[in-house]
Amino acid sequence: MEFLFENILNLIGFVVGLSIGLMSYIGFKNTGSPTLFRLSIAFFSICVGFFIIWTGYMAEDFLIKSGQIERWIQTLGIGIQTIGYFFIAFSHSIKSFFPKSRYFRSVGIFPLFLVSLIHIENIFRSISFILLVYAAIETIMSYLENKKKGAISVALGLSLLALGEFLGWYSFVFPESILYYLSISIKIVGLIALFIPVSKIPLTKIKFDEDL
Repeated sequence: MEFLFENILNLIGFVVGLSIGLMSYIGFKNTGSPTLFRLSIAFFSICVGFFIIWTGYMAEDFLIKSGQIERWIQTLGIGIQTIGYFFIAFSHSIKSFFPKSRYFRSVGIFPLFLVSLIHIENIFRSISFILLVYAAIETIMSYLENKKKGAISVALGLSLLALGEFLGWYSFVFPESILYYLSISIKIVGLIALFIPVSKIPLTKIKFDEDL
């Protein structure tokens, strides 16, 4: 039953990430924006990460049947998701979403305690957490500056993704708890929150930075 629930959650994450990636790619084709191209890579990476983990659970259910997913599959999926978070954090060309600021230094120090030399996926989760909190703070600062409603949804989505990664790390500390399910569920809600403003991009005119 637990594996079935994990299969469903990772499959939903894959579908949501793929949907946002497709919308971003459509926006890129319509506008030629490098920002939307980076966002396409970001969300496609996230959906591929979910797909790899889902495939690992499916293989465990029907082929391996050892009682747990292969660790390297989980690590690979999380690592690919981290690449997606990197592109999200540094896609700041749309001013109403991600203006530039100096908050990365202060945010980057806080989650260093998450880094573990035992499991490389802990390092991936730590990097993801840093990038997502950085992007969330950038977006909040954008809202305070420009009062764009879309920034609220983006900041909420990024914050939920960061919380999901944080809980994902603790799910390894308390493996018998429901933290893993909460982690994936919160990340899916975060992706849905990001889908709202991204879905409007191909249908509206957007003013990009003159530096592009």
